Amino acid sequence: MTTMPAPVSLRPRRAPGTLTGTTQLVRLCLRRDRIVLPLWVLIIGVLLPTTYAGSIESVYPTAADLQRFAVATAASPALIAMYGPIFAATPGAVAIWKAGALYTAIGVAVILTVIRHTRAEEESGRSELVDSTVVGRYAELTAAVLVAAGASIVVGTSFAFVLYLYDLPAAGSIGFGSALAACGLVYTGVAAIAAQLTASARPARGIALGTLGVFFALRAVGDAGTGTLSWLSPQGWSLQLRPFADERWWVLLLHAAVTAVTVTAAYVLLHRRDLGSGLLAERPGERVAGPSLAGPVGLAWRMHRGSLVAWSIALFLYGLLFGSAAHGLGAQFGGNEAIDEITARLGGTTVLEDAFVALALTMLGIAASAYAISATLRLHYEETAHRAESVIAGRVGRLRWVLSHLMFAMLGPAVALLAAGVAVALTYGAATGDIAGTAPGSLAGALVQLPAVWICVGVTMMLFGWLPRFTPAAWAVYVMFLLIFSIGSLTDLPQWALDAEPFGHLPKLPGATFTPVPVMGEIFLAVVLIVVGAVGFRRRDLR
Repeated sequence: MTTMPAPVSLRPRRAPGTLTGTTQLVRLCLRRDRIVLPLWVLIIGVLLPTTYAGSIESVYPTAADLQRFAVATAASPALIAMYGPIFAATPGAVAIWKAGALYTAIGVAVILTVIRHTRAEEESGRSELVDSTVVGRYAELTAAVLVAAGASIVVGTSFAFVLYLYDLPAAGSIGFGSALAACGLVYTGVAAIAAQLTASARPARGIALGTLGVFFALRAVGDAGTGTLSWLSPQGWSLQLRPFADERWWVLLLHAAVTAVTVTAAYVLLHRRDLGSGLLAERPGERVAGPSLAGPVGLAWRMHRGSLVAWSIALFLYGLLFGSAAHGLGAQFGGNEAIDEITARLGGTTVLEDAFVALALTMLGIAASAYAISATLRLHYEETAHRAESVIAGRVGRLRWVLSHLMFAMLGPAVALLAAGVAVALTYGAATGDIAGTAPGSLAGALVQLPAVWICVGVTMMLFGWLPRFTPAAWAVYVMFLLIFSIGSLTDLPQWALDAEPFGHLPKLPGATFTPVPVMGEIFLAVVLIVVGAVGFRRRDLR
């Protein structure tokens, strides 16, 4: 007697729901970001509010000091453009004034997070592997949105809790935390839309970050003027909630509405495109490459020119703002011993105008370091995308290929800082009526930042050469430098920690005396790091 086989069902397998697998993908996102995500949550949500709230009593010990600061700030359109207005002369309102820049910072963080877990995954081909399993069409986007939105809420909650621990009013603390989280939610939606528009991650980041920059500019121009344009910017809405100054809670409805619209639009756009493609068609290239692409330098120029122009323009515009804000600071803030002490630490002199220019140029140098790291990471990006192999397989050697990109990683920030120095010299000199007198110090103060910028290039190159898997960890080193610079002079960090930050060793021009020893020392260190990294790359296999 034979056994009949079980009948095979001819019914088609049930397709997974559109959100099937979302929970598993959220866990995967959290695992992949187990270092980066807690890092920016800790910095924005814990360390920075501790610095802002913890220093308010020592810098402005009396109500008269608070009032004087608020009045002086309100009289400076440039300072208002950079940080926003102060709506009350209270400890809480003054403490969070500079924290208004965090509305933009959290936007950058969530944009990078969403693009990393959506468009970058599709570009690498991992999304196709994931979608071949039982995963819904919208699961990947939903997971990225949930992670970014959840991190924003955690940051806002943490910031509010830290402010409250420093005995600041609960309503104002909750108000600022809510405004911060809400701004992160808006840019989560912006990033989700950008991820649907292009076929690769770099232009998607560019679209989202460019949108962020436009909104920041609208807020800056609006606050420095009549205030109307500020209502077109999410950062402006967060400022208009007015924490610690009779909070206007209804402003959060604007954030909620725009977040709902942008996230919904992202799902609609996702439904209308194919996996791996973008809604914006890529422009086809020429059939035959021009002579400029015959060598590695021309190819590298093609890759880096957009970033070079964008960073140069950005630093030039910020230089205009900083330069216009410098004149008259001595008359506004002179006589406050706490401000004089902090200014001397950060700017190298108690002459407030010179110290402010030196501090501003150091900040622009740190910004240029981000550009330098990004340009150096292009080596890692080209290798992991398997394009470096095709270039090196020809007549171009490894060292020549590396140098073609390092040229722009080192000279590009020099061009951007030169543009910033020119901008500071023009606006500061125009305000003082002596452009010729302020130009040398401003230009020198900008260019003296280059050795520290090149150290960031060297650190990135070291990781690329010897630990290629951990090359993106260069951003963690950058964040460490930024953190030490931001809070080191306001706290009691040990000297060895302060010494780990390269910008603190450089002459603080134009106020301080130029000393060549630290400059030459940092140049030497940068060269050593770059050479050792290049040697490591020559000795290892391509990934």
